[in-house]
Amino acid sequence: MYQSSLIMNYVQKNNLIDRLPMNYQYLDANRIDELWGLYVTTIGFQSIAANMPYPPSCHPVAYSFDPHQGRTLDEYQILYLINGKGQFRSASCGLRQINAGDMILSFPGEWHSYMPSAQTGWEGYWIGFKGATIDGLISNRFFSPEEPVVDVGFNEQMVSLFKQGLDIAQLQKPGYQSMLAGTAQMLCGFIHYAERNNAFRDKEIVEKVNRAKVLMQSDNPGYNSPEKIAEQLNIGYSWFRKVFKQYTGYSPALYYNELRLKKAKELLTNTAIPVKEISFSLNFESPSYFITFFKAKVGVSPSRYRENVHTISDRIHEVI
Repeated sequence: MYQSSLIMNYVQKNNLIDRLPMNYQYLDANRIDELWGLYVTTIGFQSIAANMPYPPSCHPVAYSFDPHQGRTLDEYQILYLINGKGQFRSASCGLRQINAGDMILSFPGEWHSYMPSAQTGWEGYWIGFKGATIDGLISNRFFSPEEPVVDVGFNEQMVSLFKQGLDIAQLQKPGYQSMLAGTAQMLCGFIHYAERNNAFRDKEIVEKVNRAKVLMQSDNPGYNSPEKIAEQLNIGYSWFRKVFKQYTGYSPALYYNELRLKKAKELLTNTAIPVKEISFSLNFESPSYFITFFKAKVGVSPSRYRENVHTISDRIHEVI
């Protein structure tokens, strides 16, 4: 309740909430909008006072529902609460209590229901959307029906996105669906970002990963492998590899190799250091291994890469 009050005070102070209790649009999409890859079906804001009947009767039949019976839609929807609290249920996740700062993603074909608490009511924004772009994100498990509720906290950018989206939807100028598609995709990005970072609220884990990243960039030959770095941090390599990949998206070995590749390109471009010395300075097992590694990543040998870069640079200077 305290967090909810803080959020609402901020919203009211900065005039980030719509004045009307309801502000919504239900939208059509043509074939061009569908080809864009993502289009919006509805966007809105609602303010439900304590003890007010829910849902309001003003919505189209396809969207109206009895919270005790639930519903199934043929689209994705995001609901973002900025005040109050309530509950959400779905076939895949069961019953969840939801509060201000929570963002809920419902899925097409997935039975679900939600309603505000009679004691507090709620205020929030929603957006519905469809398209191949979001289908691809779901098929690659960026989002899951088993975890539809994410604590994103209060974010002024998200509120602004919803408000801008409502303005665009009300005007419905040519090409407006492409603009709204960007709004929906940005909101999905916020969900993914919050979900990834919520998994790393343990400051010790974050500190270990960041310390490892610093050590990997060190010129100290004692830190020339992820295993030695885990040893330096006094943690087991299996655990280190798991949390490092969860946090960065790379395994420690891949991250370390990407750093070495970047450094190799810099040295080949900006210095005349022989390839053999570069390989040793970057802790490769041998020059031949470095050449094989570099060619596999870049497509050409280190020597050829250096020649190509210098040739391009010379031509640019000739033009200038």
